[in-house]
Amino acid sequence: MDVKQFFENVWNDYIGVTPQAQQINQLFKRTYGSIINDHIAFRTFNLSPLSIGELEHIILEMDYSFDKEYKFAEKKLYAKSYIHSDEAMPMIFFSQLLTDQLSQKSQNIIFDLVKQVDQKRSRESGFLYSGQVWEMPTYEEYLVLLKESEYAAWLSVMGMRANHFTLRVSSISEALDLVEKNSFLLNTSGGRVKGSPELLLEQGATLADSMMVTFKDGIKHAVPTCYYEFAKRYLDHSGKLYRGFVTSSADKIFESTNQGGK
Repeated sequence: MDVKQFFENVWNDYIGVTPQAQQINQLFKRTYGSIINDHIAFRTFNLSPLSIGELEHIILEMDYSFDKEYKFAEKKLYAKSYIHSDEAMPMIFFSQLLTDQLSQKSQNIIFDLVKQVDQKRSRESGFLYSGQVWEMPTYEEYLVLLKESEYAAWLSVMGMRANHFTLRVSSISEALDLVEKNSFLLNTSGGRVKGSPELLLEQGATLADSMMVTFKDGIKHAVPTCYYEFAKRYLDHSGKLYRGFVTSSADKIFESTNQGGK
């Protein structure tokens, strides 16, 4: 698939469950005239056919290449970032939950979801914006996952889609001020601004939107969907724009989808 078409399709799916994203996007265009998409992020499980190793071909076939890997011990996550040969294209951040580090009860719930995935469909580029690729869990199952891993609970109901897009900004504090001034809530976990100029990256994010879903057992409940991120990148020692990620910051950005807005 053409990479620009891919991003358009991912964006259209993303704003379908994240109304704030379209509003923020238009706000920044009105305010600054033009915007830059810094990166997008996907979440998955480390189980076949959903592991990063089995899905990354979709990205690699669009002229992306692996850049760096990251580990988040507390959240039981492993991640990889990818860069495009055209530096104007957004980076891609792909994380996966290390399900073997969860309780057997949670693992069984996740296994039951993953075994429903159509393996042929999982090899197609559209899979990364296909949303729910299994039946909804029961509300009780969702709560089991939620107690142990917010990430697992989120993925169980939101499926395969970008969990955030990111605007590259010239001033992180100015960007967050603009967002707050327009009544969008921010993720303050770890501070309003995550990172620092010394780390070559400053980040901030909104709290995720929410939507009502119907669980497999008929129970209806609101769940977090997706959020919008903002990133200020600095030049590294060689004079090039830093294109990596800071694990301590990303760890807190993940919490934009937490229940209760933590």
